[in-house]
Amino acid sequence: MDATQKDMASRQDEIQQELQLLFEANMKISAWNVPEVDDLEAATLLLEILQQQLDTIHTDVKSGKYLSN
Repeated sequence: MDATQKDMASRQDEIQQELQLLFEANMKISAWNVPEVDDLEAATLLLEILQQQLDTIHTDVKSGKYLSN
């Protein structure tokens, strides 16, 4: 395992927890903004938004956007 892999492995739980917190916070905001919110619909739409951004980041990584050199 190289240094980058070790770093990511050591922070994996933290990164996943942060993503979970982001999801949960936005679900709460939906409930505040829309009292009669459909939780399943809100969760599905939120997942789509998060996935769209992950897809954008994935494309950016492949194109070299985050290279440090």
